[in-house]
Amino acid sequence: MKIYKVIGLMSGTSLDGLDLAYCHIWETSKAWGFEIKQTHSISYSEEMQEKLKKSIFLPADELLQFHNSYGTWLGIQAKDFISTYGLDVDLIASHGHTTHHQPQNGLTFQIGSGQHLANESATKVICDFRTNDVALGGQGAPLVPIGDQLFFGQYDFCLNLGGISNISFEENGKRLAYDIGLANMILNHITQKIKLNYDKGGSLARTGKINQLMLDRLNDLEFYKLPFPKSIGFEWFVKEVVPIVETTSDTIENLLHTAIHHICDQIALQVKTQKNKTNRSLFVTGGGALNTFLMDCLQEKLGTETKVISPSKTLIEFKEALVFALMGVLREERKNNCLSSVTGAKRDSYGGVVYLPS
Repeated sequence: MKIYKVIGLMSGTSLDGLDLAYCHIWETSKAWGFEIKQTHSISYSEEMQEKLKKSIFLPADELLQFHNSYGTWLGIQAKDFISTYGLDVDLIASHGHTTHHQPQNGLTFQIGSGQHLANESATKVICDFRTNDVALGGQGAPLVPIGDQLFFGQYDFCLNLGGISNISFEENGKRLAYDIGLANMILNHITQKIKLNYDKGGSLARTGKINQLMLDRLNDLEFYKLPFPKSIGFEWFVKEVVPIVETTSDTIENLLHTAIHHICDQIALQVKTQKNKTNRSLFVTGGGALNTFLMDCLQEKLGTETKVISPSKTLIEFKEALVFALMGVLREERKNNCLSSVTGAKRDSYGGVVYLPS
């Protein structure tokens, strides 16, 4: 049994930082297995956060320069991680950071040049996991469902609460998944108005009250009426959501409280729509799972028929990095890591481009 030793790198739409997870991953005759051996998170500086946030507005030449310099930066972080903990690494699987996601136009772009990353870290790199699926007519997202299927298939639903909320589940022998809508992206946008990176545990949100007009406007967004497969990115947030938040005059506490009710309304709607059976299990990971008010609100809206389950803090925070490590292993073995049942592509495929250090 071969054990792959992989570092998964993940930078999400919530813009809170870079997650690194050193994982051992293996396949037996019965199932895939994993162990998260070491983790590290690096918070983005205010300057880096702003640069990432505004990267969608950069001219092409400046964006490509940033693509290269960000790749070098990723390589430095990976090299320091390897050196600090004395890690034996087969490969690095990097998600990069999504700047443009327009699958309807055949376009998705994650910055973080694989070649620069490989050269700086002196390690084989696999990245650019979305492009091939989009070239096959798919959404290129969400990608985490392959990990849900192979690692966490015992749960009825797997919910990830990153910048965006997405869900996956089995139906008629196929994995289905899609972006539900908002999660930490709107919450962090609101807290940054008072120079706070995030609302720890949802403590501010818990003291607020619902702003009904804002809630109705959010719940009425066109995206929620679209059939899946579907996905969203930062462009959608800037265009559709930010104007609603910015034109709502209310306290930070009320804005946060309302946003959480909106997030939970949409999740509960999808869970109740997709499965009719009782005693459902909803496995929740991502930074939003650490927001206790959000989790309490979600359990209340789902009722007794669905049990909301959150795992260890390590798995909550590093599940996406773990899944990209798995995607790197699957690419290395030329096994499918993009599911057409999820993305709407012409066929299942294995995405990822391999870069060797030089």
